[in-house]
Amino acid sequence: MADLFAGLAPADMPDEPATAGGPLADRLRPQRLEDVVGQEHLTGPDGAIGRMVAAGRLASIILWGPPGTGKTTIARLLAQAVDLRFVAISAVFSGVADLKKAFAEAREHARLGKRTLLFVDEIHRFNRAQQDGFLPYVEDGTVTLVGATTENPSFELNAALLSRAQVLILRRLDNSALETLLARAEAVEGRPLPLDPDARAALIASADGDGRFLLNQTETLFSIALPAPLDPAGLAELLHRRVAVYDKDREGHYNLISALHKSLRGSDPQAALYYMARMLTAGEEPLYVLRRLTRFASEDIGLADPQALVQCLAAKDSYEFLGSPEGELAIVQACLYLATAPKSNAAYVAQKAAWRAAKETGSLMPPPTILNAPTRLMKDIGYGKGYAYDHDAEEAFSGADYWPEEMKPRSFYEPSPRGFEAKIAERLAYWEGLRNEQKER
Repeated sequence: MADLFAGLAPADMPDEPATAGGPLADRLRPQRLEDVVGQEHLTGPDGAIGRMVAAGRLASIILWGPPGTGKTTIARLLAQAVDLRFVAISAVFSGVADLKKAFAEAREHARLGKRTLLFVDEIHRFNRAQQDGFLPYVEDGTVTLVGATTENPSFELNAALLSRAQVLILRRLDNSALETLLARAEAVEGRPLPLDPDARAALIASADGDGRFLLNQTETLFSIALPAPLDPAGLAELLHRRVAVYDKDREGHYNLISALHKSLRGSDPQAALYYMARMLTAGEEPLYVLRRLTRFASEDIGLADPQALVQCLAAKDSYEFLGSPEGELAIVQACLYLATAPKSNAAYVAQKAAWRAAKETGSLMPPPTILNAPTRLMKDIGYGKGYAYDHDAEEAFSGADYWPEEMKPRSFYEPSPRGFEAKIAERLAYWEGLRNEQKER
């Protein structure tokens, strides 16, 4: 797949430039690593790639970053910088036969003294067995592997392959880098973009860090004869709005739900609403968001505000009743309620502690006094004997010991001093005082 994110001014065009009138991105393709924009943390003198080039030795690497950030261009320029033969394949269109052919040709060129940089685009799309097929050729130096992926390598690539390659992270292009691309495009075309300043800023914002997308939109603007520069409204009418990059089963999904959860936990309703909007406007299933909000209500609020769980379930019912888009307002209400509610993870901590104790203590019997006795035999052996019916006791509190005889009482639930749990803490302390008074009698 061609990489279209960076370029050169006309005076810096290569000796063999792209065909005149070809795609703008091809005409802007950089010819030196230092001309790549937005990735100076890698390509600069102190960056990993800069150091490799300076040493003249290139290790196998995985380039991980969003679309349109320069992975293919960097791989091609790396081969040029260290004098390696450049071969590119795509995991989308290639299979085992293509890999075998690439490895065989690389081995033959190695015998002739020319080593190969094998660039594999979308490398995460190869299955585990295919990824394992790279190992012997990487280990013996037949190829220097440069893989490109938009997905988290920790999840998508074999551990064995990762151990033989350095993962380098490419950043989404910031506004400064995208502005540089626009300036280069204008230099190549010899004229300014037909946009007013606000529309220019809107065009950059619409790219969402993707240089390829920006240049494609720029090429469209240059191809249309416009009587006057466009304002933001005119630009929006002319160009389709970019759809946010969001794969519901991949890392972007988990990053945003994590950001939503932590913003709620941090009691920031503005940030929480933003991340939830990011998910829903990108096509996330609203019921998934509601499930996560409902979990949050118990995990991070609990009894500090028992209404939090009720709000989430009511939002779920409202959404199912109204559908989209009307029902999404109920989801917003639940999100804002959670963000502004008092926080407590006491119920969550109590669950973990109680589950742990249950596994540790096995099958200890409860005390006979609180066992049910539906048969004569069970009554005869003492089941239920001496049970204190709390409603008959003063304060409706007997203070009985409900723990197995072989187990000392434990404290799993410690209410926080926030919200409704402050009252629960007072109640528990009061009962503990009654219990101690009864022991002293």
